Parts: sequence; C-alpha cells; structure tokens
Amino acid sequence: MDRWIERLVAAQGRWAKPFGEFNHRWLQALFRPITPVRDFLNGRWLGHPLHGVLTDAPIGILFLVVVFDLAGQSGAGQTLVILIVGILSMVAAAAAGLADYSDTDGTARERATVHGTLMVVALGLYLVSLALRASSSASSPAAVVLSIAAFLIVAASAYIGGDLVYVFGNMVSRHAFRGSGTKWIALEPAELDDAGNVPEGRLVKAKLGINTLVLVREGERILAVHDTCAHAGGPLSGGTLQDGCVVCPWHGSTFGMSDGRARRGPTVYDQPAYEVRRTEAGGWEARRKSS
Repeated sequence: MDRWIERLVAAQGRWAKPFGEFNHRWLQALFRPITPVRDFLNGRWLGHPLHGVLTDAPIGILFLVVVFDLAGQSGAGQTLVILIVGILSMVAAAAAGLADYSDTDGTARERATVHGTLMVVALGLYLVSLALRASSSASSPAAVVLSIAAFLIVAASAYIGGDLVYVFGNMVSRHAFRGSGTKWIALEPAELDDAGNVPEGRLVKAKLGINTLVLVREGERILAVHDTCAHAGGPLSGGTLQDGCVVCPWHGSTFGMSDGRARRGPTVYDQPAYEVRRTEAGGWEARRKSS
C-alpha cells in the first residue's frame, strides 16, 4: 500500500512543481523584508521547527469534533467552540509552515505543495461546516459530513507532511548524527597565502578527516565551523562573511564563526564549531568543540 500511495503523491508533481515555484516567489517576496517574523515562525528562538510543534494541536482538536459528531453532539455549543479553536490552530500551524515552505526546494517543495494544498482544501470544508453549524440550532447532517471529510483530508496531508520530515529530511539538522569526538585531527586548508598561512579575513575551505570545514583567520586565531549548513546542506564556504558570521549561499542562514550559534534563520539549529591549533610541525589540527 505504501508504494501505491508514494506513486499517487509523486504523480501530483505535474501541477505541484509549477504551483510550488509560484508560491515560492511570492513567499520569498513576503518574508524577505520581515526576517525577524520569519525567524520566529521558523522556530529559531525555540531551537526546534515551530510548525512541527503546532501541527499536533489542530489534528487532536479536530479529531474531537469527529468524536462529538459521531456521538450525536454535532448541534451542541461545545462542538462549535471546539471547531473554531481547531480552525484557528490550523491557521497558526499554516503560518509557521509557510515560513518553512518559503525556503524549501526540489522534490521536497513539490510534496510540501501537495501537503499545503490539501490543508487549504480541508480548511475550506471546515469553514463551510462552521457556517452551517452557526446558522442552525439543530444538528446539520451536511456539516457533520463536511467535518469528517475534512478530517480525512487533514490525515492524508499529515501523512505527506511526515514524509517531508522522515523521507526528505526537510527542517532536519544535517548534523544530527555527527559525533563530537575529542581527538585532534590534522587540518588541511584548501589554500594558503604566500607566507604559508591561512588567508586572513575571508572564508577558506579545509579538510578534517572525512569532514569539510570552513575557516576564517583573525590574526593568530583561526575560527572554524562545519562547511555543511545545518538547515539544508548548503556549502558555507561558498557563502559570505559578515560581522564575524558566515552566511549560507542557499537560504541565508547565518552562524557565528566563533561558536557556530545560529544568528539568523531559516535554520533552527546551530552549526558544529571546531577549535584549531598549530602543530609542532608547523601545520594545524582541529577537533570539534563540546556543545
């Protein structure tokens, strides 16, 4: 069954791809001048994607509406109130989801487009159901049917949303499984200046065993963080250096070079930072800093 569902969802790419590109353009235009708002909705302040926190609320609340409807309480005032709260929680989750969506690319964006479109359809059905309930004191069979249909659509959309995280790794830290070993390892900068030093004041790529770092030299001190952006895997060495921070070239996530701390989203995760020292032979070695 899972393969059938996968084929069904993948087939939606024919419309989801161009629709997603359209949405990406207007969302980028919307969030670009309000970066603090986008960071808040991403969840950078929480250190966790905010959308993932908020989505549990509407699913649980709207499931209660189904339970009350099937129990014959569809005309009760509490059901109306629960439905209103459920709709408001959907809107809150959607706002956080749109912030994440604005920096989602490739196939993940296509799946996110299907996910979001289904949620909008479900929201529309819930609003119609709410209007029917509010306009009649008696139980409305049509309102009940609409709510149940809407919840089934929400469940299908949530399934696709789960795939976005667990299959495509959207909004998952790219360093989740990277250890913080204490062993010093030889560091190999990709370039040196005429004096045999790491060039000062600009980003330099370097190898550290199986890892790739990005360095910047400030006098005698060399600062280093992992080259792979924690947000979506962009190469930080191809980014820019601003006020002691490295800015990812893909989505603009910003990390302090001294500690790897996230200064600006869309990342909600810090970057692994490394300490660097000179060796007796004149080269360098590095190891990951403890969290």
